[in-house]
Amino acid sequence: MGMRARSIGILLLLALGLYGAATSLLAQGERRIVYVVSIDGIIDLGLAPYVRRVLDQATAAGAAAVVLDINTFGGRVDAAVQIRDTLLASPIRTVAFVNRRAISAGALISLAAENIVMAGGGTIGAATPVLAGAPGAAAAPVSEKTVSYVRKEFRATAESRKRPPLLAEAMVDADVVIPDLSEKGKLLTLTTEEALQYKLADARADTLEEALQKLGLGGAEIRRASTNWAENVVRFLTHPIVSSLLITIAMLGIIIELRTPGFGIPGGLGIASLGLFLWGHWLVQLVGWEELLLAVVGVALLALEAFVIPGFGLAGILGILAIATGLVLSMVGAGATAEFMMMAAGRVVLALLLAVVASLVLLRFLPRLPFGRRLILRTELNADRGYASAPQSDAHLLGKRGRTTSALRPAGIAEFEDHRVDVVSEGELIDAGLLIEVIRVDGNRIVVRQVEHVEAKE
Repeated sequence: MGMRARSIGILLLLALGLYGAATSLLAQGERRIVYVVSIDGIIDLGLAPYVRRVLDQATAAGAAAVVLDINTFGGRVDAAVQIRDTLLASPIRTVAFVNRRAISAGALISLAAENIVMAGGGTIGAATPVLAGAPGAAAAPVSEKTVSYVRKEFRATAESRKRPPLLAEAMVDADVVIPDLSEKGKLLTLTTEEALQYKLADARADTLEEALQKLGLGGAEIRRASTNWAENVVRFLTHPIVSSLLITIAMLGIIIELRTPGFGIPGGLGIASLGLFLWGHWLVQLVGWEELLLAVVGVALLALEAFVIPGFGLAGILGILAIATGLVLSMVGAGATAEFMMMAAGRVVLALLLAVVASLVLLRFLPRLPFGRRLILRTELNADRGYASAPQSDAHLLGKRGRTTSALRPAGIAEFEDHRVDVVSEGELIDAGLLIEVIRVDGNRIVVRQVEHVEAKE
C-alpha cells in the first residue's frame, strides 16, 4: 500500500511538472507583439512605403497590432490616401494613437485605423484641402470639386470603420453643419473629450503603454519601427524643393548639351538628375511605365536633334514636351484634380525657365572661366614655337564677311564668296544662316564672330 501511494505521488508530481512546463511554453508562444510606427511632422510621399513595409513585417511576425503614433499638422493628401488604402486593406489590427494632434492628412490616416486612442488635450480634424504656394507664401484655396473628392474620401473611410460619417465630412467641408458642434462656415476640429463623446475615438490614454492596456494589449512586447536608409533617400528625393531642383538640373544639363558639341559632363549630370527624380517617384508609386516611356522618348528625340539633325526644330520641341509631360505626371497621384495637375505643371515650367536662364548665363560666361577655357581650344599656335604660319589662301580671309551654313558649336562651316570654309568661333554659339566676320587667322584656324544688327544678304 505504501509503495502504491509513493508511485501515485510521483506520477502526480510528474503531471504537475509537465502541466507547468506546457503552460509556460504556451504562454511564451502566445506572447503578443505590437509594432509602433511614428507619424511625426509633415506627411510626404516617402511615408507610405514605410508604413506599408511595417504592416507587412508585423503581419509576417504574427503581431497583435500595429500602432500609429501620430503627431502631425498634415501634409500631402495623395500620400495620406495611399496610407489610408494600405490600412484599410491590412489584415492586422491597427491603432491610431493621436499624441497630440492629427490635423488635415493626419486625420484621414487616423480614421483609417481600426481603433483611435487620443491623449489628453489632443485634437483631430481641420482637413480642408489647399494648394501649397511658394515657400513663405500663403496656401491657396481649391475648387469645390477638390473639396468634394476629399470630403467623400473622409466619409468612405469613416463608414468603413463604423464611425460617424457626418463628423468626417465636417472636417473637410465648412458647409457641413452639425447642431451644437459645428456651425456653417467653420471646419470641424474635435478635442479629445469631444471625440470620445461623439464616438469618433475609442479611448483616452496619455501614454502608449496606457493605450495598449485599455485596448487589451497590456504587457505586449513593443517594437518601434524606424525608416531604413532607402526610405530616407526616397523621402529626400521626393521632397518638393529637392524634386524641383532635380528637374532644374536635368533640364539645364540637357540644354547645355544641346548647345555644345559632343557629349560630356552637362549631359551626364542632366540625365543622372532626371534618373534620380524618376527613381524616387517610382518607389512611391507615382511613376509608371507611361511616365518612363515619355521621358525615354523625350531624351531620344533630343539626342536625335543634337547629333543627327542640324539646328533646333520639331524633334527638339517634341522631346522637351515629352520630358515635361512625363515629369508632370510623375508628381501627381491617384485622385489628383485638375488644380493639382496645374500646380505640378507650374513647378515643371518654372524649373524649365530657371534652367533656360541659367544655361544662357553659363554659355555666355563659360569661355571666360578657367574651367570653360579648358573646354574650348583657344591656344595660339605661334611660329616661334614651331608652328607654321597661316596659309596665304586663309590669310586673305581676315576681315572678310560671310554666312554660316551650319551652326557653330563652336566649330562649323561658313561660306565666303561662294567658298565653304571650316571656321571656329571664340566660344560663342552661332546658329546657321547668320552673318559673321573673320577676326583672326591662327595657323589653320579661322576665328570668326557674329556681326550683330546686320542681316545676311541672300
